[in-house]
Amino acid sequence: VQLQASGGGLVQAGGSLRLSCAASGSTFSINVIGWYRQAPGKQRELVATISSGGSTNYADFVKGRFIISRDNAKNTVDLQMNSLKPEDTAVYYCHVNAWGGMAYWGKGTQVTVSS
Repeated sequence: VQLQASGGGLVQAGGSLRLSCAASGSTFSINVIGWYRQAPGKQRELVATISSGGSTNYADFVKGRFIISRDNAKNTVDLQMNSLKPEDTAVYYCHVNAWGGMAYWGKGTQVTVSS
């Protein structure tokens, strides 16, 4: 599975951004797809995921602000990020957990939130 993320950029605090990730290759194997992020000097952390059945999982720090959605027909996953805070600044990575246990990462996209 190959993952191509887009939509990062620079935004002021309180603003919104929408990240998109397009999957290609063995997309039939995708089970859970979602987003992680890594800020400078910090470990990579889960942001939000969505299963093939539509079940979502959010990190506490984005609940109520971020919305993850998935289009199985197009093999895409979007992350709508609202009420952004400077602490949301990070490189955001698309991630897939495939049936059978394989995992895939996309190249990151930078999100910078200015105060």
